Amino acid sequence: MAVKIRLARRGRKGAAQYSIIVADSRSPRDGRFIEKLGTYNPNTQPSTINLDSDRALHWVMVGAQPTDTARTLLSKEGVMLRKHLQVGVNKGAITQEVADAKFEEWKTAKGGDNSVESIATAKKEAREAAIKAEQEGRIQAKKDAEEAAKKAAEEAAAKAAEEAKAAEEAAKAEEAPAEEEATTEEASSEESND
Repeated sequence: MAVKIRLARRGRKGAAQYSIIVADSRSPRDGRFIEKLGTYNPNTQPSTINLDSDRALHWVMVGAQPTDTARTLLSKEGVMLRKHLQVGVNKGAITQEVADAKFEEWKTAKGGDNSVESIATAKKEAREAAIKAEQEGRIQAKKDAEEAAKKAAEEAAAKAAEEAKAAEEAAKAEEAPAEEEATTEEASSEESND
């Protein structure tokens, strides 16, 4: 009899939940099983896995073959690593204490609290940081716009002053020849009077 560790679907349409079971490979997906090892709920964020690791390790050690999805779940919970370490202990490559120490080291390294509350808190902090950054960006953009407007106003005022100066010089230049012509005409009329 080929024994598999696999998922059996439970739950309603659109909200599937799964039982992690040990079953004969010939039995139907949701049918007869040997033992229920735990549950898997992919609908929560993050997905929830409740697993009896010791029983899962027992079944893997006696030859039960996990399906791809079940293997992923078992790996996530550390069952496959424990199996690997236990095989090393059985062969005499390492001692049980070393295997336990390595597993504990993996557990602490994996550490990251994946509870729903911690993820919600992390999302909230990220959202607040993004809002703060956006507000700072808006403030900086407003300052940049004000500086650009001030600079444009100064340039326009300088240009207007230059144009006014040029207009005064042009007016003086027009008055100077007119005065010269007037003095020349006065001089010529005085000469003609003489």
